[in-house]
Amino acid sequence: MKLILAIIQENDEYETTGNLTKNGFFITKLATTGGFLKEKNVTLMICTEDDNVEKAISCIKTTAKTRKTVSYSLPYTGSFMLNPGIPPLVPQSVEVGGCTLFVLPVEQYLKF
Repeated sequence: MKLILAIIQENDEYETTGNLTKNGFFITKLATTGGFLKEKNVTLMICTEDDNVEKAISCIKTTAKTRKTVSYSLPYTGSFMLNPGIPPLVPQSVEVGGCTLFVLPVEQYLKF
């Protein structure tokens, strides 16, 4: 038996959980926050038999997609600023989304 921890972007939550449920997986959902862009994520916990791990991963791969977004940051300008009252923001294209996945062994699984 395995425990799959899948950390996905909040935008992919409904499609991913729907796909997993449709394919017979039971899910526990945790709301989490990413450290890089401080965006909302969802961590899905899926406990399944070893034979079904690849099927679950396939369900997640088809729905947890990467996408481009724009992040604004303050550039390092040393001591020079054009307007000290309003610092300039520089747009950067950043890839977000996708999935971070962990597959862990489970010694015992009980459901009451």
